[in-house]
Amino acid sequence: MLLSSAPLIELIHLDNGLYCAHLSGTWTVRTLVDQATINQQISQYLTKPNLSWDMRSVTALDSVGTLLLWQAWGECLPTSLQLKPEHRPRFARWQTQVIDDISAPHTLSYARLSQGLQLVMAGVVAQLVAFFILLGQLVLDSFYVVRYPNRMPWAEISRAIYDAGVRALGITALVGFLIGIVLSYLSALQLKMFGAEIYIINILGLSIIRELGPLLAAILVAGRSGSAMTAQIGIMRVTEELDALSAMGISHSLRLVLPKVFALAVAMPLLSVWTSSMALCGGMFSAQDTLDINYQQFFQRLPDAVPLSNVLIGLGKSMVFGLVIALVACYYGFRIQPNTVSLGNQTTNSVVAAITLVIMIDAVFAILFMNTGMP
Repeated sequence: MLLSSAPLIELIHLDNGLYCAHLSGTWTVRTLVDQATINQQISQYLTKPNLSWDMRSVTALDSVGTLLLWQAWGECLPTSLQLKPEHRPRFARWQTQVIDDISAPHTLSYARLSQGLQLVMAGVVAQLVAFFILLGQLVLDSFYVVRYPNRMPWAEISRAIYDAGVRALGITALVGFLIGIVLSYLSALQLKMFGAEIYIINILGLSIIRELGPLLAAILVAGRSGSAMTAQIGIMRVTEELDALSAMGISHSLRLVLPKVFALAVAMPLLSVWTSSMALCGGMFSAQDTLDINYQQFFQRLPDAVPLSNVLIGLGKSMVFGLVIALVACYYGFRIQPNTVSLGNQTTNSVVAAITLVIMIDAVFAILFMNTGMP
C-alpha cells in the first residue's frame, strides 16, 4: 500500500530564462491541510513572466485539489500546462460550472424586487383559483345529493358531527366559562365607579351572544377540528388512499369535503349556543359574587337587554364560520405532498388561515349589522 505524499510545488529556472512551476505529490482533501500557504505560493509564482506548469508528477488529484488550483489560477487554465490525461476531465468540469461568490453582497435591484412580487402574486392567484375550484365542486356535489338523496354520505356526516361537535363540548365549555368570569369581573370594576352595576347584564349579553361566543367556538374548532381534518386528508395522501379512491371511481369531494362542510355548518351554531351559555353562566357567577346580582334577576333582564336579532346574527355567522373552516381545512389537506414535512407545514397553514378568515368574516358581520339588534 502506497503512502500519501504531501503536495509539493517547486519553481524551476529553465535554461532559456523562463520559469516552470513543477507540481508533485498527492493533491487530495486528506493531504491539502495548509491551503492558505499553497495559495500564497502559487500567487507568488504567477508574477513570473511566461510561467509554465507541469503536473505530470502529481500522483493523485481529487475535486478539492482541482478546485484549489482552479481558483488560484483565476478560474482559467494557464496557457502552458502539462498534466496527465486522466486529470484533464476534472478541470474540464470546472470550466462548465459557475461558482457564486458568497462573500459579495447581493444588491436588491428593482428588477429582482418586481420579479419577487410577481411570484408572490402568482402564488396567491393560483391558491385562490384552486380554492374556488374546490368551492365550485362542492356546489355541484350539493346539487347532486339534492337530486339523488340516497347518495348522501350520512355515515361520514354523522362521524364528522361527532368529532367536530360532541367531542369539542368540554373544551368550549371550559373556555367559555372562564372568559365569562374574566369579562364579568373586569366590567364590574368599571361599573362600580359609576353605580351602574345592573348594566353588567347588557354588557355580558351583547358581547357574548353576538360576538365572543361564536368567535371563541370558531377559533377553538379551527385549531382542534380544522387541523384534524387537514391531517386526516394528508395522511390519506401519504398512504395513497386518495389514489385508491380515484382508482375505484369514488369522488374525493363527495366523500371527504361535503361531509365535513355539512357537519361543521350544523355543529358550529350548536357549539356557539353552548359556548355562549357557558360564558353567561360564568358571567352570572362572577356578577353575583362581585355585584350581588342574583341569578333570577340576571335571567329576567337578559331577554330585554339582548334582542332576538342578536341571537340570529350569532347563529348566522357561526354557520358561515363552520363552512369556511371546513373548506380551508380540506383545501390545505389536498395540498399536502406525500412526505411528513409537507404534512406539518400545511396543517399549520390550515389553522392560521382558518383563524384569520374567521376574524375577517367576524369584522365584516360587525360592519354590516352595526345598527341591527341594538336595544
